Amino acid sequence: MLRIGSMILGGFVITVTILHFLPSKVWWVRIWDFPRFQLAVAGALALVGTFVTAEGARSPAFWLFVLALTGCVLFQAVLVWRYSRLAPLEVERSKTDAGPRLTVAVSNVLESNRDSDLLIRVLTAADADVMLFVETDDWWRERLDVLLRTHPHNVQCPLSNTYGMLLYSRLPLLDTSIDFLVQSDIPSIQAQVQLDDGTTVWFNGVHPRPPAPGESDESLARDAELLLVGKRVCDAKQPVVVCGDLNDVAWSRTTRLFQKVSGLVDPRKGRGMFSTFHARFPGARFPLDHIMHSTEFRTVAMRRLPFVGSDHFPVVATLSFEPDATAKQEAPAPDGGDEQEAHKTIAEGRSR
Repeated sequence: MLRIGSMILGGFVITVTILHFLPSKVWWVRIWDFPRFQLAVAGALALVGTFVTAEGARSPAFWLFVLALTGCVLFQAVLVWRYSRLAPLEVERSKTDAGPRLTVAVSNVLESNRDSDLLIRVLTAADADVMLFVETDDWWRERLDVLLRTHPHNVQCPLSNTYGMLLYSRLPLLDTSIDFLVQSDIPSIQAQVQLDDGTTVWFNGVHPRPPAPGESDESLARDAELLLVGKRVCDAKQPVVVCGDLNDVAWSRTTRLFQKVSGLVDPRKGRGMFSTFHARFPGARFPLDHIMHSTEFRTVAMRRLPFVGSDHFPVVATLSFEPDATAKQEAPAPDGGDEQEAHKTIAEGRSR
């Protein structure tokens, strides 16, 4: 029984790994970008079970299966390795108090969640300068407006379609706007956040629609929105922060392409996955909520916050504005093929 189970599990891992190489954007293909860590673990267990239950002489078919499964395990592990503490940091640790700091918190509240008191307690304790909340409707706006006492600067776009957004800041917000970049019911928020020394940071809050049953049959709209934001900020002459529930994992092709076209860095790399979804299922968690920024920042700290009644954990990062960091931190860079792919995806997403 163990042998059959190991063969079935191993065959499944091989099959969904092969799906990675398909150019399709349909949800049942792209959804397998998410559980790469889980697939690596499952494949490793299948390998052990295959060897333990092997009897007698091992046939060429046995070794072909083992070789294919080993390759798949290594492939999945390599993709998630950059988000382990064994990997080098992409964003250096800040070792100075000289630069102004910016603490950003992101929380998908889960629109149907009604434990607003718990969420407010956790986010208040996090003491972030800027707080972005997604999946917020009018009910949530009424509850979260208590934050105006300490965070009087705000941008609000409550919606009842699970894509509402609320932004609260203790720092001044300039040139605020609410854009619908790809789909008419999916907003994003842009603002200039003024730091204590007068520096302005171009803040972008996003929450694209995911490829999933009941949401979207394919990932095109999500991919187009992320890449469009990336193209918008790539030539910015000022520091940039892009954050939100991206509905995509840190190691997916789209998120990696987003980093390349935007020139932004990810403080997760070398620090841990900080998996934020699903909060109620420890064995099935993925890093969907992101805080990425330009190379003028170093990282003071990053952490996942406690449970707030949602299916997402909030995440918070404290960044130190140190312009000299640009010379020491290297952001992913695109090649010609990356630029072409990004332009094509954006054009197709906007035409739907």
